[in-house]
Amino acid sequence: MITIANYGLGNILAFANVYKRLNVEVSIAENADDLKAASKLILPGVGAFDHAMTLLDRSGMRKTLDDLVLGKFVPVLGVCVGMQILARSSDEGRLPGLGWIEGQVKSFRSLDLSETPPLPHMGWNDVRPVSSNKLFAHLESGARFYFLHSYYFNCDRDEDVLAVSSYGTDFSCAVNARNIFGVQFHPEKSHHYGSRLLKNFAEL
Repeated sequence: MITIANYGLGNILAFANVYKRLNVEVSIAENADDLKAASKLILPGVGAFDHAMTLLDRSGMRKTLDDLVLGKFVPVLGVCVGMQILARSSDEGRLPGLGWIEGQVKSFRSLDLSETPPLPHMGWNDVRPVSSNKLFAHLESGARFYFLHSYYFNCDRDEDVLAVSSYGTDFSCAVNARNIFGVQFHPEKSHHYGSRLLKNFAEL
């Protein structure tokens, strides 16, 4: 069962519709009890880091998510801000993140570039896997995904970087540690490439 955590942010129905087209069983969790049947979790999100963490804490799902992901090793996919809150903290806010993957969310403006590209980074961009992983099966070359963000996930460990994209410089756009995955782009808005990635996640 793919369970999408609805804590108030993200394109919930877009994810559900993709999985229905793929004939994959999907449910939407509105509270902690709804999470308990999950065999895989999706943590969506759009907007600001602190707002996302505040809503997640208020949802009553935080402890159950910790138990499932860290205790029972249920695979989870964080998307956009849902990926960023996997980190310890963010340049965008003051609240601590979930800390499920060691790293910090950084602003593109913090990079030592001769010219900072326009922000937010918005539109289609190539994604290049840097390690072999089933999440990117059949997406090893030529895959393009839709982005909308001004911050990126800076992993403490290089081995946690799953894929990179380029916007002014290369940046990590997909991360993975154990059963925890995150993508900065929006697979639910990325047509057949996104459907393939979400199918891959369902089949992990």
